[in-house]
This record gives sequence, C-alpha cells and structure tokens, in this order.
Amino acid sequence: MIKISILGCGWLGLPLAKALLSKGFFVKGSTTSAAKVSVLENIGIEPFLITLSENKITGSMNDFLENSTILIIDVPPKLRGSGTENFVTKIRNVIPFIEKSSVKNVLFISSTSVYNDEAIFVTEQTIPKPETESGKQLLETEQLLQKNSHFKTTVLRFGGLIGEDRHPVRFLAGRENLDHPDAPINLIHQDDCIGIILKIIEVNSWNETFNAAAPFHPSRAAYYTQKAKALHLDLPKFNLGNNSGGKIIFSAHIEKLLKYTFVKPNL
Repeated sequence: MIKISILGCGWLGLPLAKALLSKGFFVKGSTTSAAKVSVLENIGIEPFLITLSENKITGSMNDFLENSTILIIDVPPKLRGSGTENFVTKIRNVIPFIEKSSVKNVLFISSTSVYNDEAIFVTEQTIPKPETESGKQLLETEQLLQKNSHFKTTVLRFGGLIGEDRHPVRFLAGRENLDHPDAPINLIHQDDCIGIILKIIEVNSWNETFNAAAPFHPSRAAYYTQKAKALHLDLPKFNLGNNSGGKIIFSAHIEKLLKYTFVKPNL
C-alpha cells in the first residue's frame, strides 16, 4: 500500500485525504490543532501534531514522513496582519527531513499569484513576476524544492479557491467602489483541486509545473453580480472608472498532459 503524507490537513488537505483513503492509499496527515487530531484519526488518517516556524519544527517530522513515498505540502503562507512570517524559511527547514526520508515525490500547492496581473494569457511558459509578498515567497519556495535532486517536485499553481462553503462573493456582497470590473476571474472549485491532485498521483506526473484554473473567465462584475443574485445577497458595486484588465490563466497543460476534464468548469 502506497503511503502519502499531507502536510496541512486544512480546507483542501482534509477532503483530499478522504479522497486518497477512498482510493486505497494509506494517509498520514498533519495539523497544528490538538483538537483536530481526533478528527483526523476518526476519518482513518494517521494524525500528527506538527507546527512549522522560522526557527524550528514542533512535532515528529521523521515519524510523519516515515515509509511515505509522496509528500503533499499544502501550507499557505501567513503574510497578512502583524503576524507575518518568512514562508521560505519554514519550508527550507522541512527539506533536510525530506532528504533523509523515504519520500521520492513532492507535490507543492502554490498559487497563480506568482504571476503579475498584466492583461495577458498565462501559461506555464509565462515567466512569473510576482507583485505580492505572498507570490514572491511562493515562487522562491517552488524553486527551492524543484532544484533539490533528492526528490522530484511537481508544483501545482491554483487560481482562487472556491467550494460549497467558500466563495469570495460572500465577502464582496454589498460592498461599493470595487476595482477592476472587467478583469477576468481565475477560480477553481475544490472538487477540481482534488481531482487534479489525484490525477497527478495516478499518472506519476512529477518534475512538472501546472497552472490550475477553471476554463471560465467572465468579468469580475458580471460573475460576482450574477452569483450574488443567485445566492440572494446584496449586489456588489464596481468602480467603472478603475477598469484595467487582468491575466487569464490557461490550464491546457493539465487537460493535455494529465488528460483531465474539469468537473466544475462553469463555477
């Protein structure tokens, strides 16, 4: 039985773990919450209480990685508010443990924020030029992992994450003077995030970089207005004077190389 370790069983990592268990994999999962250990255990995940910081790792990383051949890193940078961190250093601290473990393949969950918002069509051949601190640290972390010869790393850059319990329109509802009404959306549903990860593992697609956003790119104003109406929320109001465009993320590489078909293409 193939063993997979998921570093970060949060909004995406936990349902991903459930999907992997249903496929017959043995799954180890980490959490930073002591209260969540029993939740993981009850699902059938071998739980580990692990916290990463710039200075140390709390918890048994060696046991977490023992006998696993695949490591999925799904730990988002915490770069908002006063408690900002050096995300690159946190992941760099994990690398020596990976090097001496049984892990052969790493899947790093990244973001399309590694690209700037220039109004262009973005493919995996587009040179990343991050504008945000999060994007800059994610790109540096991608490079740190991919240049390591002890294991193979596939980078998966997701667009904006949505799901049945998570949608940005809920934060935009009723707000006024929102910028970039004509900028295209680049979102992806949780179901497709999981489906793509399962496909990468199924076909052993390592040492790759993938952009992942649904092939559906209406304008922000059109999409969020329609979505607010559908959910009976107050309509967002956009500043038509701030009408710059934005990037469109292409996911053709996923569809071609992995032969993956989006299950939620229209969001």
